[in-house]
Amino acid sequence: MEGMTRYVTPTDPPTTGWDLHCHTVFSDGTETPDAMLAEARARGLAGVAITDHDTTAGWPDAERAATDRGLPLLRGTEITAEDDGVSVHMLGLQYDPRSVHITRLFAVTRQARLERTRRMVELMSADLPITWRSVLAQVREGGRTTIGRPHIADALVAAGVYRTRSEAFADAVSADSKYYIPTPSPTTHEVVRAVNEAGGVVVIAHPGDLSRNRRLLSDRQIEALIDEGLDGLEVWHRGNPPEQRERLLGIARAHGLLVTGGSDWHGAGKPNRLGENLTDEDTVRRIVERGAIGLWR
Repeated sequence: MEGMTRYVTPTDPPTTGWDLHCHTVFSDGTETPDAMLAEARARGLAGVAITDHDTTAGWPDAERAATDRGLPLLRGTEITAEDDGVSVHMLGLQYDPRSVHITRLFAVTRQARLERTRRMVELMSADLPITWRSVLAQVREGGRTTIGRPHIADALVAAGVYRTRSEAFADAVSADSKYYIPTPSPTTHEVVRAVNEAGGVVVIAHPGDLSRNRRLLSDRQIEALIDEGLDGLEVWHRGNPPEQRERLLGIARAHGLLVTGGSDWHGAGKPNRLGENLTDEDTVRRIVERGAIGLWR
């Protein structure tokens, strides 16, 4: 699995490199893959990864944009999972999209997301000016888009209930709202198995972000996933406070894990700036070496 040289765990966030956590209109981002590549090039990034939620639908557009813009591309997906009551997001990178296990996993999750979103809209419609049609009006790529809470938020913004998506997520669309329904998700263990079977690299996204969970994954839970094939931790992310970064770096050093960084960019959907957190070139090289598919240039 390792290359000729030993992987050295970084101790400080890189100032140059790749953004490995980006979303487009194929899930809950507001920009096309081409706009993502154009902005990455304008910001001087070494490369970028497309990681839309539970889908590979945006990969072909991103590949064309990477070729047109002259910027290399990693292909991946952010996968929603659950681990003993903790909601966990996991980045699957450079895996074979034809894998039967991962294809079925995405199909089931996307359908569950769709049904859950529709039920939330039905609950909200008793109190707020929102319909399923108004939510679908926010979807940019039709059936190829992974539909979820951000599209509800955008519909409420369009109706004038909130000024921004962030305001909606702080109120009616939040996980503490009376309208909230959890996303039915596979376990973290199943996600690790599915990405491994597909020849990919699997990284836990923003594992220290307390704004997403009242309870974080424990060291024990992370170590159980390491034993099953977890490759890395996304340490450089705005949601991980300094003390969590230190904890995660300690786990990574102890177990030889890859350490990644990403902005969690959603275009205008979040204040996160493309390239605000990066992954160093050596780590990207390791990801490509381990992956089932090559770097797209």
